Amino acid sequence: MSWLSSSRLALMSASLCVQPAFAEDAAYDVDANDDSRTIIVTGMSDGYLASNSVTATKTDTPLMDIPQTINVVTREQLDDQAHHSLSDILRYIPGTTVGQGEGNRDQITLRGQNTTADFFLDGVRDDVQYYRGLYNVERVEILKGPYALIFGRGGGGGIINRVQKSPVTDDFMYAGPASINSFGAYDVSVDVNTPLSRAAAVRINAVYENFASHRDFVGGERYAWNPYIAFNFSDAWKLGLSYEYVNDDRTTDRGIPSIATGAGQPNRPIAGYRDQFFGTPDVNRTRLEAQIAKLRLDGRLAANLSFSGTILYGDYDKVYLNVYANGAASAQNGTVALAAYSDPTQRKNFIAQTNLIWDAETGPLAHKILIGAEYGDQQSANRRFNGSLSSSTLNLTNPVFPTVAFNTLTRDSVSDVEFFSAYFQDQISLGDHIDVVAGLRYDSFDISGSDVLPVIDRPFARKDEKISPRLGVIFKPQENVSLYSSYSQSFLPRSGDQFLALTVSQQNLAPEKFSNYEVGAKWDVTPNLNLTLAVFQLERSNATTPDPLNPLVSVNIGKTRTQGVELAVTGKITSHWQVHGGYSYQDAKLAGNDSVRLGQVPKHQASLWNRYDLHSNFAVGLGIIHQSGQFAAIRTTANTTKLPAFTRIDAALFYDLSDTVQLQMNVENLFDTHYYSDAHNNNNISTGAPINGRFTIRAKF
Repeated sequence: MSWLSSSRLALMSASLCVQPAFAEDAAYDVDANDDSRTIIVTGMSDGYLASNSVTATKTDTPLMDIPQTINVVTREQLDDQAHHSLSDILRYIPGTTVGQGEGNRDQITLRGQNTTADFFLDGVRDDVQYYRGLYNVERVEILKGPYALIFGRGGGGGIINRVQKSPVTDDFMYAGPASINSFGAYDVSVDVNTPLSRAAAVRINAVYENFASHRDFVGGERYAWNPYIAFNFSDAWKLGLSYEYVNDDRTTDRGIPSIATGAGQPNRPIAGYRDQFFGTPDVNRTRLEAQIAKLRLDGRLAANLSFSGTILYGDYDKVYLNVYANGAASAQNGTVALAAYSDPTQRKNFIAQTNLIWDAETGPLAHKILIGAEYGDQQSANRRFNGSLSSSTLNLTNPVFPTVAFNTLTRDSVSDVEFFSAYFQDQISLGDHIDVVAGLRYDSFDISGSDVLPVIDRPFARKDEKISPRLGVIFKPQENVSLYSSYSQSFLPRSGDQFLALTVSQQNLAPEKFSNYEVGAKWDVTPNLNLTLAVFQLERSNATTPDPLNPLVSVNIGKTRTQGVELAVTGKITSHWQVHGGYSYQDAKLAGNDSVRLGQVPKHQASLWNRYDLHSNFAVGLGIIHQSGQFAAIRTTANTTKLPAFTRIDAALFYDLSDTVQLQMNVENLFDTHYYSDAHNNNNISTGAPINGRFTIRAKF
């Protein structure tokens, strides 16, 4: 048996004994402070307000005691706003912008850092490019700032963590929501929890979604199921085994092109083509089949000592085919250049994560010490075929879709990433008023692979070893107020966040480095209402970005800097009125050159969602999103495209027919604002949906 195989087996065995619980409190917990019903617990919430998190420190810590900006969207808020995707959620999170992701994946920008990979499931890396569902999710956590100590490589601007629903042991529960919207999209899901005994339970979540859009020819479907069985072996040990199958088939849609506005002025999205499809119907498709298995064991060895462990294995098979606008429109009724390619990818992820948590005291100091390790092996195979089109342009006056053949192989690569991390963190309480969070993480990132195209046929390899620190100081002048300052780092290897290739020039470059300086305040105005404020500066050195004129090529741009302020309010203003909102200001640019602005970073963002209970069985909701103008890609030339500012209003009505049946109507874009929600680059821009309604019926008992 090879050293690698032996190491993997050893770590798999160890991880069954050492990893913190990363699941959420049950959606139906009666007492949020009593976890006896829930097999695996990692957080508590009341309505829209979450009180703690495991993800940010890998220990169960109140949000007030974490020196970091964290936005949490609970299951209650997900339901109230009828969110169906991460993009739905993130539009209501200032400081976060949604990218188009070429119409085939989740892609976001956090504090000026664009990523397709900084996604986690119960604290474990979930970095494959696809659209993530919410049907089996208890809450979504958005953590701002680079914290390699907790997350490892990447996460330069922060990460998104989905917390999975977990079984409970003492009650049969059923929830069965179904909805339909005015475009014709509909979905049906079930959430069933069944106790098997006093010490075991199974929870099954499943969903079917049929997609429809205001965009011509855009649709598709997704179905998924997720059984999760868990056991209490004793008061000290809990085991969970989860399996998820996902099948997603939808239209790939890169939106509309831009058009020039005049000499020296940035391009703008072309108007009047909100619904026009710039692809080829029945050719533009993205298909994903994924299988994700997760094994988790949590235990307590002594009153102050706990071990726990997680093993995750994922098998992903994805392909997407694109015909898209490959340039700006020549005129309002002129022509648009087209291009095409297909991109099949296979990925297998094996990740084992282990932790030991020890509560100790040294004299007057109280410590919560975390010692952990993580091992992963990620194998990828990717090919890219350029398409030959029957016509390389689309005439806007008389659009005729071209035929396409994907017959030119331009990339054929395989890679194997093996990584190992070891980390130490100490949360120190110096009396009642001062806490310190300090730690270091060692990462070894080893990539090997080959570009196997005949014209290249080149193996590549690189190994990076990095030490990433984290330091935070928290001052609590009183129990419900915390003031903090923090410093943290992260890094990104030159193979990027999907490690499909490593060029000769990249192979000799050091990883990109992210450093975050932050000061902030958190205030529990009442036990049910929280206000937060953060001021930050995030620096990225050795930075690269996609070339605005050729997004397949990365260019070195030196050091970037994002400076900003974020404010947030969450919770109950009164017993009848819940809110979740915030504001962010971000100034993202090339350090020392104000004329170079980072793409997809609006200077101003604001949002506020309200729910007001008018009666015991009737409530209303009202939301507003405002976003100032943003560049679609890094602004280095005059013809960079700028998306205009917009304000969108949403609304909702809730009516409880009985204790078990609720009716809900959500209206998005109530005043039918014309806006451009996001972009992939200067010539692939998404159009915001016109006014549309979604009717939901929700049964649970």
